[in-house]
Amino acid sequence: MGFSFRVYYLFLLSLFMSLHQPRAERFYNVSGTRGRKTIVSGCNLFIGNWVIDPSYPLYDSSSCPFIDAEFDCQKYGRPDKQYLKYAWKPDSCALPRFDGVDFLKRWKGKKIMFVGDSLSLNMWESLSCMIHASVPDSKTSFSRKEALSSVTFQDYGVTIQLYRTPYLVDIVREDVGRVLNLDSIVAANAWKGMDMLIFNSWHWWTHVGISQGWDYIRDGPNLLKNMDRLEAYNKGLTTWSRWVDLNVDPTKTKVFFQGISPTHYLGKEWNQPKKSCSGELEPLPGSTYPAGLPPSTTIVNNVLKKMKNPVYLLDITLLSQLRKDAHPSSYSGDHAGNDCSHWCLPGLPDTWNLLLYAALTN
Repeated sequence: MGFSFRVYYLFLLSLFMSLHQPRAERFYNVSGTRGRKTIVSGCNLFIGNWVIDPSYPLYDSSSCPFIDAEFDCQKYGRPDKQYLKYAWKPDSCALPRFDGVDFLKRWKGKKIMFVGDSLSLNMWESLSCMIHASVPDSKTSFSRKEALSSVTFQDYGVTIQLYRTPYLVDIVREDVGRVLNLDSIVAANAWKGMDMLIFNSWHWWTHVGISQGWDYIRDGPNLLKNMDRLEAYNKGLTTWSRWVDLNVDPTKTKVFFQGISPTHYLGKEWNQPKKSCSGELEPLPGSTYPAGLPPSTTIVNNVLKKMKNPVYLLDITLLSQLRKDAHPSSYSGDHAGNDCSHWCLPGLPDTWNLLLYAALTN
């Protein structure tokens, strides 16, 4: 009887724990690697596969006034077009079709801001083009300044901004040079007063050499020439999470984190070691990526899990890993080299915005 009672007790304890998960876990999506999948209307939007959709793309790059040359692959000579025709199909539901008029009506008079690096720029331009295609005759204003860029759809009073800050935490000019301060987030004052915030950071944390954005790292009282980049990212993202918890009212502002966007420089990640994104014409089939998820995704999940405020993770990593065909490669305006980091427009970031739209409409 003693053994049976202990088994029964453990079963009840396990059941109790499963019903009393921390509150934050109900608000963000995590990848399936840990067996937990936050769902939208009974469906995990981030597990599925890419299928051909003849109705794609959602807009024409030549008719959108907001696309930078570095993303306009068709204008700069990309010869194939099949990459434009792929739609993301979740396994157990359908993504809602994007309705730009509906989006504008829902967010009438509101301010939306993307905060992050050039992947935020990619997504900001994509959303602006998707909306513009729905209301091509709507009056718009467009401005690009140093850190802040803005598109306003004037007939609806909807402003969609981009604040460029690749690390979220501050780069501070000191006597020794540019210092990445893992504890400072003064620039965040510009993010206040928004009705929706979509954050992103990771791409620049990995840069070394002349493309590195800082000369030193300040970690508390310590000034360091370098440190483990994942550890630095974890500390910087934790500083960001504290700012959100202290400064964002979740009853007034919806907060999203744009998940880790992958690169495709190393073909060995998909079992083709002699290749990169250059010349790739189609996605990987199915819903698994041979190399697995990057470790930065674990840091994002862990930081969001500890937050007091609800932050919705757009868990784009896996579905984007499958799109080795969707980068500009050499078709990126005057940018020399092989770009396997950013994404063509129209293209993959449109799906990121479809997932954002699905989260908002559910």
